[in-house]
Amino acid sequence: MKFLIIRFSSIGDIVLTTPVIRCLKKQVPDAEVHFLTRAAFLPVVQHNPYLDKIHVLAHSWELMIEELVTEDYDYIIDLHHNTKTFRVKKTLKKKSFSFYKLNIEKYIYTSLKLNFLPKKHIVDRYLDTVKSFGVTNDGAGLDYFISKQEETKREDLPGSHYAGYIACVIGAALGTKQWPVAKWKRVLPENESSHCFARRT
Repeated sequence: MKFLIIRFSSIGDIVLTTPVIRCLKKQVPDAEVHFLTRAAFLPVVQHNPYLDKIHVLAHSWELMIEELVTEDYDYIIDLHHNTKTFRVKKTLKKKSFSFYKLNIEKYIYTSLKLNFLPKKHIVDRYLDTVKSFGVTNDGAGLDYFISKQEETKREDLPGSHYAGYIACVIGAALGTKQWPVAKWKRVLPENESSHCFARRT
């Protein structure tokens, strides 16, 4: 069976879809798994060994669609579920399974602080889109594969980190996804052995 998984953005959301990629590839015999994303987020998935092919939305929608049509997919796994993915599904005319983003529930939670969201991790909600193929969560967590060229060299790290370290990714585009500085200070207390590298995104 030939699958097209769609998630156009963003970094964190794409990483959260990686259990779907891995479990689908490993649990469905002879599955061919393709992924569609924006060109800007290609580095997030381009080294994923569970993907057979990656398609990108770059400068031309028409060229992207033409490329997808020639693939003749059996199924589409829509993990973004917006107007763009609706257009892709409408054009390809293949059976699709979509992830529902619960936008109304999220708006109520962030605006009114009333939580009507399901008590189910988003990874398991993503995996629900492929459960009809017998795919289940393997419990192996998220994937992020990088090339040898992108690996940090040991000599580029502070000497205090040679024995190992924990990295915290603190960037977030939306205020509702940002952790307050006071909480970070409790997790990362300032002392002579701590180092902080920050980049504004």
